[in-house]
Amino acid sequence: MNRRAFLQSASGLALGTRLAPPSVLGANDRIRIGVIGPGGRARGLMNLLKGLPGNTMTAVCDVYEPRRLQAAEIAASGATRHVEYREILDSKEIDAVLIGTPDHWHKKMTLDAVAAGKDVYVEKPVSHSIEEGAEMVRVIEASKQIVQTGTQQRSWEHWILGKQIVDSGKLGQITFIQTYWYQHPRAGSYPDVELSKLDWKRWLGSAPDQPFRPERFFQWRHFWDFGGGVLTDLLTHWIDVVHWYMKVQAPLSAVTTAHNYSIKLWELPDTVTSTFEFPRDFMVTHNGTYVSRIDDGGLEIRGDKGTLKIDRERLLVYNEEARNVPGTLTPEPEIVAKSSGDGTRSHLQNWLDCVRSRKQPNAHIRVGHEAARTSHIGNLAMKAGRKVRWNEQHQKIET
Repeated sequence: MNRRAFLQSASGLALGTRLAPPSVLGANDRIRIGVIGPGGRARGLMNLLKGLPGNTMTAVCDVYEPRRLQAAEIAASGATRHVEYREILDSKEIDAVLIGTPDHWHKKMTLDAVAAGKDVYVEKPVSHSIEEGAEMVRVIEASKQIVQTGTQQRSWEHWILGKQIVDSGKLGQITFIQTYWYQHPRAGSYPDVELSKLDWKRWLGSAPDQPFRPERFFQWRHFWDFGGGVLTDLLTHWIDVVHWYMKVQAPLSAVTTAHNYSIKLWELPDTVTSTFEFPRDFMVTHNGTYVSRIDDGGLEIRGDKGTLKIDRERLLVYNEEARNVPGTLTPEPEIVAKSSGDGTRSHLQNWLDCVRSRKQPNAHIRVGHEAARTSHIGNLAMKAGRKVRWNEQHQKIET
């Protein structure tokens, strides 16, 4: 059993099969894309899109002029520039939009785009609350639009291989999955902002009115009004892999211990440990801190026959019965697969392909919602200061 054998036996895992009505685009037509909220992540997506055939970015929108200009330099020559995103949605010259705004804008912009007949690529987490995500699923699944969500592992070759390995039963009974992500941002050091070039009120949107603060503008993920901290920003990626590999949709319970030990400016904690119990008799932990970058992020999936370790660089599988390498506590891995590039590129390609074919994309809105929902449940446990239980039937935390 090796990487080549698994890939040769692949039968479309992670690929959507549900068909939607035929696309209005012909095979040779270019998909015209508008970009809304081109911060650092969205500009990275734009650069990847430039290398993919059959699309052109013809409009950009941001409430901060310097970012608007940066995005325009990446987009097609003559791309229009906008402060109001609805101008892009109203344009008959736009087929699809890429949304890279703060989380508190995701639901409104995505649903507005769907209502305008646009296909969407929206970054994760798709929602700012469980209720928002449920509404997004209801509306989008009733529409004809293609919506891809930004959990790119589902389009990444060695992550697809990991799914094949778990499905094969090679790991045996899986009872424990450890997820982790460690980062070390430069908190407290921000570029100067020309407030005359920023429409702060428009940036706030539905968030409570408040004065401009650079930490909230640049590190919005760590303030409740705009994001959900380490769990929604980072765990959402890994818990989506857990849902996908283990064929589950939501945890049974969650408990979170967290604190701001170092970065006192943030509302959300810089150090977090969460534990989730799932149906099918296994649990998941997530450990994260923003004061150390060593080891970055990944998952360890432990079964009684083997262990799978996977991150964005590689995949390793260890046989439980193999002898340890002399002088160590670990055997040689039986399967080794290196990453073949940035899975975000293939994820964007999958989106473009589905815009044309009208097939379900790899990370459609339901799986995007389910991943974000588990992260939100972890945050609700943190707020409650106790173990919480998720009632799947009634779609709410039990009181």
